[in-house]
Amino acid sequence: MLGDWLTRIDTGRLRAAAGPAIRGGAAAVWSTGASRAAALRARISLARKRGLPLIVLLASRNLFHDRVRLVTTVIGIVFSVILVTVQIGLYLGFERMVTTMVDHADADLWIVPKGTRNFEDPSLLDDRQRFRALSIAGVADVAPLVLGFAEWRRPDGGSTPVFVVGSDPRSGGIAPWNLVEGSVDALAAPFAVAVDRTYFSRLGVTGLGDTGEMRDQKARIVAVTSGIRSFTTTPYVFAAFDRARGYMGTPADRATYFLVRLATDADVTGVRDRIRANIADAEVLTTAEFRERSRSFWLFGTGAGAALFGGALLGIVVGTVIVAQTLYSSTKDHIAEFATLRAIGSSTRYIVEVILWQALLSAVVGFLLATAVGVAIVIATADSALPVVMTPGLVLGLLVLTVLMCAVSAIAAIREVVRIDPATVLGR
Repeated sequence: MLGDWLTRIDTGRLRAAAGPAIRGGAAAVWSTGASRAAALRARISLARKRGLPLIVLLASRNLFHDRVRLVTTVIGIVFSVILVTVQIGLYLGFERMVTTMVDHADADLWIVPKGTRNFEDPSLLDDRQRFRALSIAGVADVAPLVLGFAEWRRPDGGSTPVFVVGSDPRSGGIAPWNLVEGSVDALAAPFAVAVDRTYFSRLGVTGLGDTGEMRDQKARIVAVTSGIRSFTTTPYVFAAFDRARGYMGTPADRATYFLVRLATDADVTGVRDRIRANIADAEVLTTAEFRERSRSFWLFGTGAGAALFGGALLGIVVGTVIVAQTLYSSTKDHIAEFATLRAIGSSTRYIVEVILWQALLSAVVGFLLATAVGVAIVIATADSALPVVMTPGLVLGLLVLTVLMCAVSAIAAIREVVRIDPATVLGR
């Protein structure tokens, strides 16, 4: 291997390797080459004692020799990875939030008004469509769901808009989850509602038993949830189906959606097609289709998703440029050592691997620091209106992205090294 070869190098071989290109300065070349070969032998000896491959030792020495430059490199990587983490984390948090109600609904199929773009786009359906759906073979139950905006009047006389979600928990629908106080069964009581504790200050309440008003009707808190937040920042208020109609003034024979539950052995596609043929002025969607429709509208129909991805792309570009500049400068500073390796017979592949190892070590250090900062951001935003979400898949993707970013950044340094004439550099 290279280490064994270097230990057998004598001054005659080194002079022979460099002589033709530096005619007239052979003695200076010989002296320079011999000293560099001796330095390489010392590094080999140290690597053997530490049990490290020479290629890793060379890369780490080049990287950690200039601590100021190393700090610059790591800061660039950390900044880039954190920016990507925050942007993609916000995207994931936004994506979860816009479909949270659909995800927690007890439904196989959704009957929605034609043209419905997302869950918070309420129109009204006639109750007769529910009974038509119930007549289809394979349908086990059809639960009505009503939702819409109302004005919550606080005990102090102020008011705030809320989004009322009304269903009958006993027949399916959307019941509040993540309960920390009270129970879902308590919603059957007169004027009972459930709210999330995140919105206590907005609603002017402090906990169970507190009251407000909607359309001059009392609303008493009997259940409290944690983490059910609206991406529009409008508080969700859960109520029984008939009570929610009263809070919003919805006619008694109308509902916003009908949630269809199928029999155990029913074919979803077949039942959906039969319902579509039996009702008018409505669409029939699977849960996955309705989820994707809501997600697409809010993330791409409004441009929010494009903005988040644009920020992530900016982070990647900035990080790549900073790392590329640092690796290039580091390689220029150690060009004589790389040229010596080439002069004594090291292959281009070997030198490329040294530079790539520098990039990999930079990526690992920067990624570990950025991940620690990212976890802190996730914890800090957990109770915010739009939390940053980190998943195992995101962490793995960030690791791959960081390594690729640093590998691409090493291209300029690699090109600089492979173009150098080793004899010319030894003569300097």
